Amino acid sequence: MTHPQSATPDYTMGFSEDMLESLRRYRAEASAAYLLPYLRPGLRVLDFGCGPGTISVGLAKAVEPGGLYGVDMEESQIELARSVALASGQDNAIFRVGDVTDLPFEDGFFDVAHCHNVLMHIPDTAAVLAEVKRVLKPGGIIGCREMICGSCFTHPDFGVIRQAWDMFEDLLAADDGHPQIGKDLKTHFDAAGFTNIRATASFDVYSAPPDIAFIYDFANQWFLSPEITEAAIKYGAATQALCDAIRDAYDRWKVHPGAWCGLAFGEVVAGKP
Repeated sequence: MTHPQSATPDYTMGFSEDMLESLRRYRAEASAAYLLPYLRPGLRVLDFGCGPGTISVGLAKAVEPGGLYGVDMEESQIELARSVALASGQDNAIFRVGDVTDLPFEDGFFDVAHCHNVLMHIPDTAAVLAEVKRVLKPGGIIGCREMICGSCFTHPDFGVIRQAWDMFEDLLAADDGHPQIGKDLKTHFDAAGFTNIRATASFDVYSAPPDIAFIYDFANQWFLSPEITEAAIKYGAATQALCDAIRDAYDRWKVHPGAWCGLAFGEVVAGKP
């Protein structure tokens, strides 16, 4: 599943309103907390695979009067990012459509590069890291935060919700993605020639009542939507009976007093020699 004349695959997650709402929940203060200590006023930052720009504007604020350049393959996401920057008053954030394997910038243009949940969707990790390394200055840094799907959890899972995570991993892999790449980041960055590699890990936790309601709605309206379940059944990642059982389990989970959910991420900051 690729775009014509592009090495970048179609986004497995799609761009439904439910998916967009999940992306809008990301903020630099939490999702890029591992990278923020490395930012300072005046730096030039690349946010590749920037999506709707909710993390980007936080990075832009951290480096103003420096510049934030967001790139995404999807024009609708760039339009959203521009509106988010405008609403946030971040006029130092610039967004453009682009392919992360063929960035429209000269060599050594950036001090810092960042991505969040991008490498997991791109088949050729080495090609992306090589291109990002090209546009970084010598001594520049890259920070990436990527999911570790096997360590994510929904509790209690009533003996079946874990299979929903397995189903998602199978769908991602069927699109040549990398569901566990968060724990492989050090290996990939070392192979790409980055140095001084620092790895950390963190969870996004959903436990408050509004968070539980969000996860429940997301599971039903996106994950268990006909488009996703039909794809999962087509690829052999699920059966209709399993999807029905998962739906029933989420109905029980929503009202359980011990319900919570954790998304696991690996994080790496590394330097270009």
